Amino acid sequence: MSILLDTHTFLWLISHSALLSQNFKSLFSEPQNDFYLSLASVWEMAIKIKIDKLHIPSPLQQFISEQLPKNAIKILDIKLEHVIEIAELPLHHRDPFDRLIIAQALVENMPIASVDKVFDDYAVQRLW
Repeated sequence: MSILLDTHTFLWLISHSALLSQNFKSLFSEPQNDFYLSLASVWEMAIKIKIDKLHIPSPLQQFISEQLPKNAIKILDIKLEHVIEIAELPLHHRDPFDRLIIAQALVENMPIASVDKVFDDYAVQRLW
């Protein structure tokens, strides 16, 4: 199964946070599952670093370049179809990064690994 990680899920995963659910840890340990990080999440991290809401141990490019292969996570690029899908989403949630991640999950037919229950308001499967 291909699974799209929400930004916080990626950050919790690489920091071995106790906030990760047991279900997610089980999914992550199953070798047949493929995990993706949206380019939107990298963009979100870049903004949060700049406004001092996120601290990481190395510059963003180095951090991402090291963590993706270390954790067998692939990048999901932003495609035109993803952006177009945003226009079709109801306005249950206004966070632009979450809306893009939801649109990507819908277009790519992937569940999202997230603690964020607002995703349940959309026609996307949330794993946690």
